[in-house]
Order: sequence, then C-alpha cells, then structure tokens
Amino acid sequence: MAGSLRLAAVAAGLGAVGVALGAFGAHALADAVTPERLATWRTAASYHQLHALAGVVAGGLAAWHPSRAARAAARLFLAGIALFSGSLYALVLTDTGALGAVAPVGGLAFIAGWLALAAALWRVEDDGRRTPDDG
Repeated sequence: MAGSLRLAAVAAGLGAVGVALGAFGAHALADAVTPERLATWRTAASYHQLHALAGVVAGGLAAWHPSRAARAAARLFLAGIALFSGSLYALVLTDTGALGAVAPVGGLAFIAGWLALAAALWRVEDDGRRTPDDG
C-alpha cells in the first residue's frame, strides 16, 4: 500500500511540475518560439497535467483497493508523462523534430494506463471495507 501512495505522491509532484512548465511556456516561451512550437508546448503541458491527476487517482485506488492493474496504471501514466510530454518539451526547447517520434510511445503508455485503470475499477468489489460513501 505504501508504494501505491508513493506513486500517487510522485504523480502529485508531477502535477506541480506541469503547472510550472505550463507557466514557463505561457510566459518565457511566448515570444521565443514559433506559434506552432508554442502549441506543441501547450499540448505537452495539458497532457502532462491530465495524466498527473490520473496518476494520483490510480495510485490512490491502488492504496485503497490493492491491485496490480491500478499500480500499473499509475506507472504507465508517469511513464507517459516522461515520454510524451517530455519529448515534446525537449522538441520545443531544442527544435529537434526527431524527438517527436518518441511522443507516440508515450501516447501508447497513456492509452495502456487508461485501460489498466478501467480494469482495476472494473474489478473493485465490495469486500467489506469502509468506503467514502459509507458516511
């Protein structure tokens, strides 16, 4: 369970990094890169934020209802942030178009993460533990 909460904590930390990188793009890069590259940065930041939140949810689910699928989902979301968003950030900063080829691998990690999270949620059964809805 502690490992799952650590995954959620790492994802939460990545959420903070995503906000900082989004702000960096909006302020420091606005006049430094082409509009197309700025749009790429915004895409990276939005996917980063969304999947950081998804990682928190998956890690929290894994802590609440231990499951390999939920832990895998959290890990896949974190890997997707590194591969998808990371490659797009690097592409914009270095203007190296070849880095865009890494993004689809991160996209596949995101898709696999969502499927793993769906599987984990599907398997959650009432096992007698108190849930937030129990009041």
